[in-house]
Amino acid sequence: MDAALMAENIEDIEIELLLEAVYQHYHYDFRGYARASLKRRLLHARKQLGYDSISAMQSDVLHDRTMLPRLLNYLTVQVSEMFRDPSYFRALREKVIPHLRTYASLKVWVAGCSNGEELYSLAILFREEGLAHKTMFYATDINPNALKAAEAGVYPLDRIRLFTENHQQAGGLTSLSDYYTADYGRAVFDKSLRNQVVFSDHSLVTDSVFGEMQLISCRNVLIYFNRELQNRAVGLFRDSLARRGFLGLGSKESLRFSEHAGAFSEFVSEEKIYQRGLT
Repeated sequence: MDAALMAENIEDIEIELLLEAVYQHYHYDFRGYARASLKRRLLHARKQLGYDSISAMQSDVLHDRTMLPRLLNYLTVQVSEMFRDPSYFRALREKVIPHLRTYASLKVWVAGCSNGEELYSLAILFREEGLAHKTMFYATDINPNALKAAEAGVYPLDRIRLFTENHQQAGGLTSLSDYYTADYGRAVFDKSLRNQVVFSDHSLVTDSVFGEMQLISCRNVLIYFNRELQNRAVGLFRDSLARRGFLGLGSKESLRFSEHAGAFSEFVSEEKIYQRGLT
């Protein structure tokens, strides 16, 4: 075995040991994440945090509790935008919302909410459609820093132009500026958007179901899981949805190869919106 291949093999072993250590010590389970993207993020973390090896980083993760939140920022992907993929939100508005109007009350789960952009997009959409008053939102993530950012609802002002364009393309009925105030280069979103939001630490890998949701939006999360973990997550969504409830996935995600695919039908296939059946 040449030196480069041997070094890569050692690196892979170090990564497996680090993931096992994080699980055993902190109960965060990344062992079922897709290896290629996870390896890239760990190598980036090693470089950015100033370590010569994954093993050296593992030692500090185990012995310094302040290291775990820093590592989580690399292990969990916090890249999103408000009304990302506007056609998805337009499909929710035009195809899904008419069905949701028939319910006396609604529960919406934003799984893997990251820094909150998707949550606020849905909260604004539901307010524009007159459903906010009867809707409870559940925003979950495994990264405590992301949850704090989501609950704060503060974003750099230079991102607002893109957010505004997305909102308009998604069929927005109001101006996005109605929902935030500009403050020292930041956009601070109205606290009223969080009046009926529960922020919670929840792992699709290890935690249990949220019951009787009418809509679950979990986009661009499953792409980071291996097949076994994807099946577990989709099983959670199935069991957490009310009959005839809706599931929205990311543009590169699908239920096609899931062992739970039979529990769903395609509702808006081009936007990866599915509907749970009656069983």
